[in-house]
Amino acid sequence: MAPAGPLKGKVAFITGAARGQGRAHAVRLASDGANVIAVDLCEQIASVRYPLGSWDDLNATVKLVKDAGARIVAKQADVRNRASLSAALQTGLDEFGRLDIVVANAGIGPMQAGTDGWHDAIDVNLTGVFHTVEAAIPTMIDQGDGGSIVLINSAAGLVGAASADAGSIGYTAAKHGLVGLMRVYANLLAPHSIRVNSVHPSGVDTPMINNEFTRQWLADLAAESTSPPDMGNALPVQVLQPTDIANAVAWLVSDQARYITGVSLPVDAGYVNKR
Repeated sequence: MAPAGPLKGKVAFITGAARGQGRAHAVRLASDGANVIAVDLCEQIASVRYPLGSWDDLNATVKLVKDAGARIVAKQADVRNRASLSAALQTGLDEFGRLDIVVANAGIGPMQAGTDGWHDAIDVNLTGVFHTVEAAIPTMIDQGDGGSIVLINSAAGLVGAASADAGSIGYTAAKHGLVGLMRVYANLLAPHSIRVNSVHPSGVDTPMINNEFTRQWLADLAAESTSPPDMGNALPVQVLQPTDIANAVAWLVSDQARYITGVSLPVDAGYVNKR
């Protein structure tokens, strides 16, 4: 039985839940009383130069959610494959019987991967979110209880930050596309009392950022430019923690934010405001 809290009795569907931000969302929402349906690819994508999450990572998330007192169904699923994603969600629905919260978190950073990176960035970071929302909508509408959908975006969804590499451009383009996706769904689902918002972090201390490849890519980007981009935040903090983003998500999906929809919320220590 999930612990008492503001989300007691709710069920949250979270993609990219094996580690990083996805794990933080799962643990935080579980601590607030929600049961969790967690999915992750648990495989590598060739254009991504850093290791992606594994079965062991997803199992670690399962343990942490259970330690928080909640129940969890964890399945392997590829957000690029809508049938795979829908099947994983259905397993959770069979267990819990309802769906109240969606956190579309799965994402990749295929930098320095050329056109393959472009396609994978669009397929995972944009089309994958579309698949996630579409898979969840029928159940949430049929329940008639409203709900909350949060698209995990990036500060790159609000500013034109990218290198000349096609994978990097694809990342920023996909994140900008998510803003449009969020706004459309906020309008389409408002009659059903389903709220849709996006959260835009700057750099977060996750395996997507804190790895040898990404650190080197950022260093090379600064070294090769005659006017290196200012990647710093306005507040004196170099990097955010996954719990900082999870705290914002927990608030957005709670009744405290019951009239907030269609909003792009930066959680970025002032990164976007500097630009």
